[in-house]
Amino acid sequence: MGSLLQELKRWATEELELAPQKLPQDSYMKTLCVGSGASIWKYITQHVYRERNVRVMRGNLQWYPCFLCCVQLKQVDSENKDVRRLELLAEVEELQTELSQLDQKICTVEEQLANEEQSAAGHWEQYEDSRLRELMINAFRQRCVQERDSLTEDTRQIHNQRRDTEQLSRSRRAHAFSVFRDVRELCNERVLFFQSLQENALKIIPSAEFSLEQRNAAYRHWISAVEDVLNFHPPNQVLLALQALASRQQRALEEKTASLNVEDDLSALGFRCESDHLLDMSVEEEGDLPPVSSLMQSAWEDVEARYLQLVAVRSRAQLLQTEVSALMKQAQLKLRMQDDPADPSTRSNVKNLEGRVVWQTAVRDSVREQCIHLQVRNRERQEALRKLRAQWQSVMDYRVLVDVRQEQIRSLIKGNSSVKAELACAHSELRWFVQEKLSPQFDGVIRAANGLRNSISQEAKLFSSVNLATLDCRVVARERVPVQELSLYRANSPAFRGISQSLSAPMYLAPEELCSHTASRKLELRVLRCLLHWCSTSLDAVQRRTAQLPAPSQQALLERMKVEDADVLQSLLPRVHELTHKCSKGLTYGSRVNTAITHWWEQPAQFVIPEMQREGLTFCQWLQRWKLATKGLCQQLNQ
Repeated sequence: MGSLLQELKRWATEELELAPQKLPQDSYMKTLCVGSGASIWKYITQHVYRERNVRVMRGNLQWYPCFLCCVQLKQVDSENKDVRRLELLAEVEELQTELSQLDQKICTVEEQLANEEQSAAGHWEQYEDSRLRELMINAFRQRCVQERDSLTEDTRQIHNQRRDTEQLSRSRRAHAFSVFRDVRELCNERVLFFQSLQENALKIIPSAEFSLEQRNAAYRHWISAVEDVLNFHPPNQVLLALQALASRQQRALEEKTASLNVEDDLSALGFRCESDHLLDMSVEEEGDLPPVSSLMQSAWEDVEARYLQLVAVRSRAQLLQTEVSALMKQAQLKLRMQDDPADPSTRSNVKNLEGRVVWQTAVRDSVREQCIHLQVRNRERQEALRKLRAQWQSVMDYRVLVDVRQEQIRSLIKGNSSVKAELACAHSELRWFVQEKLSPQFDGVIRAANGLRNSISQEAKLFSSVNLATLDCRVVARERVPVQELSLYRANSPAFRGISQSLSAPMYLAPEELCSHTASRKLELRVLRCLLHWCSTSLDAVQRRTAQLPAPSQQALLERMKVEDADVLQSLLPRVHELTHKCSKGLTYGSRVNTAITHWWEQPAQFVIPEMQREGLTFCQWLQRWKLATKGLCQQLNQ
């Protein structure tokens, strides 16, 4: 009441221009502000003004508040525009910060690419070093060839002994042809098995890998074949067949060693021998080096041939040792008989036997020394082969690492270019969306917002004039309904909760939606019952069919496995050879691919965004040119 009294005094002094001394007493004015008169004087102080104000309001007491509302709305619109402008400025600043962050990320990616280029250059130097090491390995191979020549000179000393074995094999070839064929097939099968294991260990042909079960099956098959051969043929014929195979391998080795030409091999490998030094001719003329796999294969064949020679020499030494022991026994018997008076013929025979024993002993010692020498040579060859295999494996691992790094660099470049393209596309789409979609609708949205604001203010004014007591019209049986009994509070009843839990319905679901929810649950139950019935019928049918199937035959399965194994071998071996040829051919073109990659890294469009041009072409045009070049190179490789 005090605020109304002060407001009434202010209205009287300002609007009626009454002096404070002429105002009535406060007690009288308080009586005016008590009861129903308070609302009347409050309305008068807010809406009744002096004459000059009435003239400004154009003869309407309600126009001035509307005018004030319009002024406030204009101020709010101007403030909204300022706020919108500030928001747009903030968004622009955020976009600028995002662009700066993206530029920083691009710079970091470019630095990473530069570092990776440096690492790739270092890897390339290591690759060149490995190539030089391969050249040194080839030189070492030439030295091994020279030692092989010296070994052939040693083998000529055993030529007479081998000639006897060959004559024996020729005399019995007609009788032991089947033995020879079976033994040769077994040996070839075992050699192929070991060759596949070696290729699997060296990872030359990834598609030809054998599992553990396949290896065990192949080994058992080979063992059974060996047992069949030993049971079907006598042991001496099998031994003669093995000796014949060894002699044939020895003859093939001698033919190969006789056909060797060191000077031609050096010129083919790109070396030249001057004053006991090997000179590299790759600087003068560029030639393709033989692949490492062929070098490994030739070294393995050399070691295998040496091992066969060693086995033959050992067998011959054992035979000579048995002959020497028999002769020694005969000599001892003859010496025991010397106590009796003997004639000159007996003494001469004894002397001949002693000379023969001495000769056989010398031959045995020489053969033993040759065996020891061959064992030492074999160990050296195996050690050299092991070193070559380790170096070749390191080169292959490094090559795989280089391929992986190059693929990562390519994916990084593609990702960078795609991110740049997506960023430019997003900027253009955002610009188009703002210009084409948002700008034309901005004025309409402002007008609609102003209209809604005016309507809301009018509704609020009208609602302020309505009494809240008139809105409460809830009457049941001529009595008002309590608040706790409304439909909003009935949803928390225990009965409704029990129904919702039994139907697995959520608590926010309205009561009128429970019928439709129940119908959908019944439909799901019907579908699940049908599925269960179908599953049970299918299981019964499967069980009946499995019961009707006949018992499996192990012999038929074994024959089927043999047929499938033979078909697989016939279908896979040509493919393996083809893949080997393609791999060797691809390795020969490695230098060309590396030069093409270096040319690509040296192109001027590597770090260029799509909007810029270098050398008269954009990034997309440079990329198209690169694709055409790679396509032409692939066609050349396929030809």
